[in-house]
Amino acid sequence: MCGIVGVLGRHEAAPILVEALKRLEYRGYDSAGIATVNAGVLDRRRAVGKLVNLSDLLVHQPLAGKSGIGHTRWATHGAPTVNNAHPHRAGAVAVVHNGIIENFRDLRAELAEDGIGFQTDTDTETVALMAERFLKLGETPVDAAMKTIDRLEGAFALAFLFDGEDDLIIAARKGSPLAIGHGDGEMYVGSDAIALAPLTDRITYLEEGDRAVVTRTSLEIRDANGALANRPVKTVRVDTARVDKAGHRHFMAKEIAEQPAVLAEAIRHYLPADEDAVRLPGAGLDFSGVQRLTLVACGTAYYACLTAKYWFEKLARIPVEVDIASEFRYREPPLPAGTVALFVSQSGETADTLAALRYCRGKADRIVSVVNVPESSIARESDLALPIHAGVEIGVASTKAFTCQLAVLLILALKAAADRGEMTPEALSDHISALRGLPHLMNTALEADDEIRDAAQQLSSARDVLFLGRGLMFPLALEGALKLKEISYIHAEAYASGELKHGPIALIDSMMPVVVMAPKDALFDKTVSNMQEVMAREGKVMLISNPAGLAAAGDGVWLSIAMPDVQDAVAPILYAVPAQLLAYHTAVAKGTDVDQPRNLAKSVTVE
Repeated sequence: MCGIVGVLGRHEAAPILVEALKRLEYRGYDSAGIATVNAGVLDRRRAVGKLVNLSDLLVHQPLAGKSGIGHTRWATHGAPTVNNAHPHRAGAVAVVHNGIIENFRDLRAELAEDGIGFQTDTDTETVALMAERFLKLGETPVDAAMKTIDRLEGAFALAFLFDGEDDLIIAARKGSPLAIGHGDGEMYVGSDAIALAPLTDRITYLEEGDRAVVTRTSLEIRDANGALANRPVKTVRVDTARVDKAGHRHFMAKEIAEQPAVLAEAIRHYLPADEDAVRLPGAGLDFSGVQRLTLVACGTAYYACLTAKYWFEKLARIPVEVDIASEFRYREPPLPAGTVALFVSQSGETADTLAALRYCRGKADRIVSVVNVPESSIARESDLALPIHAGVEIGVASTKAFTCQLAVLLILALKAAADRGEMTPEALSDHISALRGLPHLMNTALEADDEIRDAAQQLSSARDVLFLGRGLMFPLALEGALKLKEISYIHAEAYASGELKHGPIALIDSMMPVVVMAPKDALFDKTVSNMQEVMAREGKVMLISNPAGLAAAGDGVWLSIAMPDVQDAVAPILYAVPAQLLAYHTAVAKGTDVDQPRNLAKSVTVE
């Protein structure tokens, strides 16, 4: 979850490192630090909190040198303190690390037997100490790093910098992503291409188990077996304009506002304008022989999968199992013949999702992924990768990635229905037309911003909030509750509306707001009955519905938010907008950190 950057350049490294770390701060913001080699001397600066604190420190304590490594931290081992901040140093070696060294206790015990002490609470310090021990035994910096890496168990991305070596960085990855950037007489290391975008568009992605010896003019990569590996250099285009706030107060606000445009791009990619058919990349996927779908994801992507379950089962008549990746990988479920395993991840590097994918390799008939980063590990290890075209998403709380995931999953469900003969050409055309009209409706939904802001002001004083939904709105209720708790820190839970009387209704009183997501569809009257049960117990109902639904709800609704009319199947994508805006404005009203909420990071690359 941490961010790593490295520079072997022709200019002062410190400002380059800090600027690159700004683009990685979505990965962690508990502390940050850099180390450089200047005239052969290794030195470092570290600060607790957000990156601006490191920037302030560097004004008063500058760090010279044209070679360096940097790190922005999401704490795993040890509290966020200067002492625990990266880079970690032991004598002549400094290390930055993303991941978890699972055998660090055993290594510590081994080092302690040699009389080597510890100064931090982190697992990463062990890496630096092991490398320093090998250096003292006479190993070269390259060999010291390689022998250290050989001893490590767990998931990690690592970059080593050495005293006396101003033209050398050792990089390695196992389970956590790492990329090498190629410049003109310069080389870079980064957790992803976003960090390196202003520096180069020529990227080499390290594969699982790779170690790299990097100098300004060369790159040598060896695979997990020690053999030389020829990894390709790819030209990667990152839209740098999407990595600033573009006049918005927060990245989340900008990314909510971008949804009509990015959704239109995703839809155009899979639904050619001149035909009513679905076009998948590469060899595509024929659903006619598929017997079962297994959908696996974490967090918001998991709720996208729950929504897709309704689509695949109702439209295509395919049995679907949906699993949280961290449970799936350890449950080790059997996968019957005819199973397609589908994985959804915004970053494409989610540790548990990637591990679940690897479990399915050789067991599932096909492995399909829905990702926002086409060069990610999950995409590269899939038989078919479906990009969602959401663009760079910086806000920790996913918004445009979620709606684009939903759009791609619905398109995939439509193809499945057509392949299996479960949908007539006329019905397919109607659904495709509804999808193409969705960006316009989303613009209309965004016009409710002022109305939702006013509602959020009243919601912001609540300590607890319930969300209710039926059918396709149930996963959206789950997503709405997650968004609210993520960035406003209000305790929020979601339930299928029909489950209300099976326990949660005990929580209802005059202080309990209940957000009901319910367009006027075939299930609406059932939901109204549940609303009446809430209001009879003095609960405060906030209803999000279309005009017909608001009119039919009757008296007693505390607050109402109007959404445009929309076809039932695409309603979840549209109704994500008010859920996002409600969480956003509630967080702003409370004064919490919208883009970087406490304890969270964007890319979850550790268990």
